[in-house]
Amino acid sequence: MSFLIRVLLSDTPGSLAVLAEALGVVEANIQSVDVVEHFPNGTVMDDLVITIPRNVMADTIITAAEEVDGVEVDSIRPFSGTVDRRGQIQMLASVAANRNDFKKALEDLVNVIPRTMTSGWAIVIDLKGPITRIAASQAAPQDDGTVPENIVLSEARLLSNTNEPWVPENWTLLDSSLAIAPIGKHGLALIVGRPGGPDFLASEVKHLGNIGDIIGAILS
Repeated sequence: MSFLIRVLLSDTPGSLAVLAEALGVVEANIQSVDVVEHFPNGTVMDDLVITIPRNVMADTIITAAEEVDGVEVDSIRPFSGTVDRRGQIQMLASVAANRNDFKKALEDLVNVIPRTMTSGWAIVIDLKGPITRIAASQAAPQDDGTVPENIVLSEARLLSNTNEPWVPENWTLLDSSLAIAPIGKHGLALIVGRPGGPDFLASEVKHLGNIGDIIGAILS
């Protein structure tokens, strides 16, 4: 079984090695490590994709991690996919190769982004005129026919149906964390959802915004 575990730990040499050793004691094997954000207080937030035998409970992972000095487990959730940061470069190359075919380019985008941002799904919507969905990853929520109006989007940000009632209910299932970014100046928006959390951090939202800017520049 695979899990995505987000941990806060000291940003000092050897901290991750100590955590890895503690997880190894309970037969947890680290498959990938992603530094999500550095904080001014000398700590760092890491996302770890780990595998454990079926007879090991998720609670065991949390206990083992938090027995290490300075480690706090922010969240843990089942994770069936793979993290493929390098796939983002291949995706950008594919978008560039298909820049004259918007639909194909955007399909490449939504199929890769979930693996590069440890999210569950991605959708691209057209903000011009009646707002419509034009590309969606395989695991994206079904289109429920919602046609929101007047979405104001100048930069990447978190999404919440509390503050933005146009957000379809099926996007928020399983306490999904949502983020949105404009794709250049094309009147398009990239939305990513992370069912079960953890919440997208400021650095992740900024990264999403950078992807939107790059894709927008390629498609121009």
